[in-house]
Amino acid sequence: MTGSQSVESPFTALPAKIDFGEMDRKVIKWWQANDVFARSLERTADGTPWVFYEGPPTANGTPGTHHIEARVFKDLFPRYRTMRGFSVPRRAGWDCHGLPVELAVEKELGLSGKPDIEKVGVAEFNARCRESVLRHVDEFMQLSERMGYWIDLEHPYETMSPEYVDSVWWSLKRIHSDGRLVEDFRVAPYCTRDGTTLSDHEVAQGYEMVTDPSVYVRFPLLDAVAGHVGADLLIWTTTPWTLVSNTAVAAHPDVTYVVARTNQGTFVVAEPMVRRVLGDNAEILASLPGSTLEGLHYERPFDLVDIPDAHRVVLADYVTTEDGTGLVHQAPAFGAEDLAVCRAYGLPLVNPVTPNGRFLDEIDVVGGVFFKDADALLIDRLKENGKLFRHEPFEHAYPHCWRCHTPLMYYAQPSWYIRTTAVRDALMRENESTKWYPEHIKHGRYGDWLKNNIDWAVSRSRYWGTPLPLWRCENSHVTAIGSRKELGELAGADLSDLDPHRPYVDAITFACPECGETATRVPEVIDAWYDSGAMPFASLGFPHVPGSKEAFEKTYPAQYICEAIDQTRGWFYTLMAVGTLVFDRSAYENVVCLGHILAEDGRKMSKHLGNILLPIPLMDAHGADAVRWFMACSGSPWSQRRVGPGSLDEIVRKLLMTYWNTASFFSLYASHTAWAPQTAHPVSERPILDRWIVGEVHALAAAVTERMENYDTARAGRLLADFIDDLSNWYVRRSRQRFWEGDQDALTTLYECLEFLTRLLAPFIPFITEEVWQQVVRRGDESAPESVHLATWPQPDTSLISSEMSAQVATARAWPRRDGRRARRAAYGSASR
Repeated sequence: MTGSQSVESPFTALPAKIDFGEMDRKVIKWWQANDVFARSLERTADGTPWVFYEGPPTANGTPGTHHIEARVFKDLFPRYRTMRGFSVPRRAGWDCHGLPVELAVEKELGLSGKPDIEKVGVAEFNARCRESVLRHVDEFMQLSERMGYWIDLEHPYETMSPEYVDSVWWSLKRIHSDGRLVEDFRVAPYCTRDGTTLSDHEVAQGYEMVTDPSVYVRFPLLDAVAGHVGADLLIWTTTPWTLVSNTAVAAHPDVTYVVARTNQGTFVVAEPMVRRVLGDNAEILASLPGSTLEGLHYERPFDLVDIPDAHRVVLADYVTTEDGTGLVHQAPAFGAEDLAVCRAYGLPLVNPVTPNGRFLDEIDVVGGVFFKDADALLIDRLKENGKLFRHEPFEHAYPHCWRCHTPLMYYAQPSWYIRTTAVRDALMRENESTKWYPEHIKHGRYGDWLKNNIDWAVSRSRYWGTPLPLWRCENSHVTAIGSRKELGELAGADLSDLDPHRPYVDAITFACPECGETATRVPEVIDAWYDSGAMPFASLGFPHVPGSKEAFEKTYPAQYICEAIDQTRGWFYTLMAVGTLVFDRSAYENVVCLGHILAEDGRKMSKHLGNILLPIPLMDAHGADAVRWFMACSGSPWSQRRVGPGSLDEIVRKLLMTYWNTASFFSLYASHTAWAPQTAHPVSERPILDRWIVGEVHALAAAVTERMENYDTARAGRLLADFIDDLSNWYVRRSRQRFWEGDQDALTTLYECLEFLTRLLAPFIPFITEEVWQQVVRRGDESAPESVHLATWPQPDTSLISSEMSAQVATARAWPRRDGRRARRAAYGSASR
C-alpha cells in the first residue's frame, strides 16, 4: 500500500456491519433537518409537469404491510421523474365517506342497522363518523415517513371537506344537465344488513363461493301443449326463495322445445337439455318452437301471495340452453331481466320481502324468515305438494357485500343511476389511449369490464356521505345544485358556513324554480367511490375555489397512477368514468396495477390466522430499503407475492450488504492514500478492466432508464443487482492488488461507478444510497449535490460503452467456470472409478 497512515484524507472507512433500522432513522432526521423533499420539488419547479395522483386511503383503520407495496411504487417513480428534471408535486389525501366508516362506527356504538342509527340521531352518528375517519392519520403518516414515501402530508385533501363536496356537487349537476343522472325503478344488488344498494364495481369485489340448493320444479300446465294434456313445465333455480313471487315462465322464441315422457311424468323442456335433465330414456312425444308456448297458463308452485293476471309463458331472448332446462321462472322484484320481460307483458311486480331481507310476517311458511334461510322451508313444502322434481347441491360464486359479507339480494326499488352505458364507447376510446402495466389488463380484466358496463347505481340510502345534490318538489320537478353558494341563492340565505352533510343540508328548502312549490332534498347520499373518482378536480375545489381552474388545467390528466389489482373495478374505473362523463377524457394516461402481497405462508395476512407482519417493526428489523426492494423488484409486481423474514434477509445479504461492502471497501483504501478523482488517467487510457466496468455502468444507466420508462421495476432491479455483483465480485476482487497499492485509476474507477450506481439506486433504496452519498460521494467531490435525492438521473455516455469489450470480458469470465466444470467432471470420474 502506498502513502502513509498519516495522510490526510476526507474519507473514513465505513463500518463492515450496519444496523439498517438505525441508519434509516438517522437519514430521516437528516432529510427533515435539511428539508430535502421540499428542496427536491423546488429544484424542478420549472420543469415539465409530470402528474401523479395519490389514491386516498381511509384512515379509520391501522395501516398494514400490504399498504407498503403501492406506496413504494407511488414513491419510486416520482423520485425517478424528479431526478430527470420533471416537476412532480405529490399531495396526500384522505377518503372520508362511505359504508365502511358507518359500519365501524355502528360496531363501536353497539348499533345494529339503520333503525338504531336513527334512534341515536343522524347528527350524532355522523359526528362520530367524522371523528373516526382521521383517527389513524398519524399512523399512516408514520408509515409514510418510515418507509421514505415522500408526499405532502401537511396539506392533504379530504373528501369530506365542504370545498370537496361543492366540487362533487358541481360535477353531478353537470351530469344531471346532460340527462345522465336519472331516477329509475330497477333491480339492483342490495345489502339487507346495510340497507343500501351497491354499484356494479362494488359487487365485483364481494363474490364468495357458496353451496346453494339447486331445484328442478314442476309447473303443471293448465292448457294442452302440442295436443298433450297434463304436461309440466320444468324449471331450474338456485334461488328457491324467489318461487314465492313467481309471476311467469320465460321461453326463448327460437329454441326448439320438446314434450317428453318419463316414468316420472310428462315434461316440457328445451330440446338441447332433454337428455341432461330427463335422462337417455325420455320418450319424445312432440317438438315445437318456443314461440308457440307463449300465453300457455300454468299452476304456480306456491299460492302464498296474491299475484293477479299472471302465471303464463312469456318469451325472452336472454333465455339460454347452457344450463337449467331452457325455461326460466320470472320473479320481477328480484331479477333485472325478469323485471324487463314482465314489464313488457304488463305483468305485476309483487315483492313480499321487506328491505331487511325478511319475508312479510303474514305470509304462510316463510313469514318473518330471512330470504336465504327460506330455501330449506320452501323445498320441504315442494316435496309435500309434489312439485319438486329433483334437488341437488350447487356450488357457485354468489355476490356478498364486500364490507359486511352479507349475501346480496337483487331487489327492485327506486334508485338514482348515472347512465355510464351512454358513454361506453367513450370509455373504451379512453382505455385504448391508456397504457396499462401489465398490458393484458387493458383488454382483459378491465377491457371486459368496460364492454359489459352497466349504469352506475350511485345513490345510497345511508347517512355519512356526500349528499345527493337534488331537490324535488311535490310536482316531481328536480333541481340539481352545484354548490353551497348556489343553494344559498335559491334558499335566500348565506350558506357559506353550512356543513354540507346530513342532517344539516336536509333542512334547507327553497321554492321550486319551475312551479314555486317547496323543494326538499332527496334523502340519499352518493356512492363513496364517486368521491374518489372526483379526486382530480374535487381535491382542488374546482371550479369554485380561486385558482382551481388554472391548477386543474396543469394537473389533468395524470401521467401516472398506481394501486393494487382490485382497483380495476374500483378507483381505476371511477377515475376514468367520472373524468369521461364530466370532461370527456380519462383522468390518467399510465396505470400500474399491482398484485397482492401475501404472508410468508401464502395466505392473506389476518389477525385470525396469526400471520400478520406489522409494517414498521418489519422495517426496523430489516431496514426500509429491503422492504422497498422486495416490493419493487422481487418477482413480478403484477402477481401475488409472499413477504417474510426469509425473503428480506436474502435481499439484505445479497444486495444491500454487497453494495455497502463495496462502498466500505472503497472508503477504506481511499482513506489511506492521497487520492482525488482528477489524479486518474482519462477512461480511454486506463486498463481494460477499468474501461470495461465504466462501460458497463453507463450501459446499465441506459438499460435501467429504458425499463423505468416502461414501469418495469423487476427487470430494472435485476440489472442493478447483477451490476452490483459484477462490481463487487469481479471488478473489485480482480483489482485488489491495485487497491492495496493505492492505484489512482482503480480508485477513481470504483468511485465513478459507485457515484453513478448510487444515483441509479436512489429511487429504489433511498436510505442506504443517501448514506453512501454522504460518506463516499460527497467526500470525494465537494461540488456534489447535498443529497443524492437532489442529484440528477445519470445520463449514459455512449462513447464509453463497448459491446466488443463486454463480449471479451464475458468470454474471459466464462473460462474459469468452464475449467471448474471440467475439474468437477474429472473428480467425479475418478471417484466413480
